[in-house]
Amino acid sequence: MINLEREVRTAIRTGKVVIGAKKTLKLVRFGKAKLVILASNAPEAYRDDIIRYAKLSGIPVYTYPGNSWDLGAMCGKPFMVSALSIIDPGESNIMALVETPEEEE
Repeated sequence: MINLEREVRTAIRTGKVVIGAKKTLKLVRFGKAKLVILASNAPEAYRDDIIRYAKLSGIPVYTYPGNSWDLGAMCGKPFMVSALSIIDPGESNIMALVETPEEEE
């Protein structure tokens, strides 16, 4: 099992990560994201659209078990983050989230 917090912080530091539901939705529509991470309490309208377009584009979506505040803190931001998209994982191993089956904690 990978350390999600460490991998997200590494991706933010060394790769290209876009934070925010609106920006993530735009990237997913154009198929530019490699992975989408959604908070468990992401707004339903954005969640449904992001998941629908991600399926059409073949982009994996990972639902983070914590809420938006937790996801924001994990990204090192002092605000809520309901969605983020990984464009370039950089030196992180974040793509292992979608390559291995999810384990329940």
